[in-house]
Amino acid sequence: MNGYFNINKPTGMSSAAVVAVLRRLTGVKRIGHAGTLDPEAAGVLPVMTGKATRLFDYLADKEKEYVAVCSFGAATDTQDATGNVTERGENYPDRDTFLRAAAQLTGEITQTPSIYSAIKVGGKPLYLRARRGETVEVPQRVVRIDSIELIRETGDHGFEIRVKCGRGTYIRTLCDDLGKLCGCPAHMQSLVRTRSGAFRIEDTVSPEEARELAGTGKLAGKLLPADYALGHLPRTDMPVKYRKMVINGAKMPLTDDTAALNEGDPVRIYLEGSFWGIAARREDELVWKAQIAPEEGPEEMN
Repeated sequence: MNGYFNINKPTGMSSAAVVAVLRRLTGVKRIGHAGTLDPEAAGVLPVMTGKATRLFDYLADKEKEYVAVCSFGAATDTQDATGNVTERGENYPDRDTFLRAAAQLTGEITQTPSIYSAIKVGGKPLYLRARRGETVEVPQRVVRIDSIELIRETGDHGFEIRVKCGRGTYIRTLCDDLGKLCGCPAHMQSLVRTRSGAFRIEDTVSPEEARELAGTGKLAGKLLPADYALGHLPRTDMPVKYRKMVINGAKMPLTDDTAALNEGDPVRIYLEGSFWGIAARREDELVWKAQIAPEEGPEEMN
């Protein structure tokens, strides 16, 4: 099983727990998720299996989309609904005030996430250090917000929004910042990831559905191919005369459509229509970075 399961993680389940479920159902030991979701968040969680785990660094996961509810009236130490209230206020923003604040938070912005986040400082996640009572300065980060779309106003001084952004963006920090700009403390009430790169929520299966499919022997039908999320990378089809170089993981000569690659640029390698992995240009050759080789093993070189 070399590929991806596009899982709809439910609220209250950790990303690691989802991986554990898929490991039990498939019997595959080499398995992991591509992009953590907090336990209280829901939505798209790509799970890599088998040799597809080698492709993690090349996945097109820079484009994210979330649906969140930003609730006004209280800020918390975690910047979401699970934390302790640190500030209250009743200067609730109207629609126009909210939209003006949202406009100020699009483009490249600087975020200061909560200390209760998975960002590592000194090799340890901040949330672990916070729980131990340590005082740690939270590093700022520059992120990209492509758009903040207002879906609707909720009945409890909240706004449901759709956020399109780059990787590394904290939506709960965005909600906290919206509160500051609107002059009324706010936090993230709920979060659903609706897209992560090529993976979309309309194509997901829940862990429970995965269990049912496994029981009927149909789970493998939901496995997406190893090159599913790699369409952003250039492709080259190696001539059959280089077959042994490909299947043995040897260096390969540049082809007509890879001669324009810059040093270090990755490219998808195909042989007779089948995906074999990722290589990169090194001087006048292509060298393997992540190979998805056949189970039979390598052939002897002449």
